[in-house]
Amino acid sequence: MDPAELKAIVRTIPDFPKPGILFRDITTLIAHGRGFAATIDRLVDRAQMADASAVAGIEARGFIFGAAVAARLGIGFVPLRKPGKLPLDTIGIDYQLEYGDARLELDPNAIDTGEKVLLMDDLLATGGTACAAVDLLREAGAHVHHALFVIDLHELGGGEKLRAAGVTSQAIMQFGNE
Repeated sequence: MDPAELKAIVRTIPDFPKPGILFRDITTLIAHGRGFAATIDRLVDRAQMADASAVAGIEARGFIFGAAVAARLGIGFVPLRKPGKLPLDTIGIDYQLEYGDARLELDPNAIDTGEKVLLMDDLLATGGTACAAVDLLREAGAHVHHALFVIDLHELGGGEKLRAAGVTSQAIMQFGNE
């Protein structure tokens, strides 16, 4: 399936979570067997270029795509978790979202110092969560230079923010404010 066909599977929900927002819901893409498989194929093709030894996925939907890609590449998967989800001492980072505060945590033993890690999530918007994830992975000793997303809401500037942090980002599809 080509990117236009995949994009057509993504459901758009107007005015969620607040008026004026067009929410891009990937639930329909995950539920579509051929579409989901084609999305993973496209992500794997791009991920191979990153030459990473692990994939880090942001909770929760980044787990779905990141773990599938890591398994296909035969490399490890590192979950970046919401607070209080790991039963051990963690390192974490607090960051701002457009609608409040958030935190990501990581098992610091999940990454070897100097390890090349590819960051993955379902959607790139303002880049706040992705940049926080990059900072957290780097604090753990990882080299992070590439990030992959299923969707990029390019007008929100997340890609530019990642580039400023030294990270190249790619997405399978882009949505504007249509």
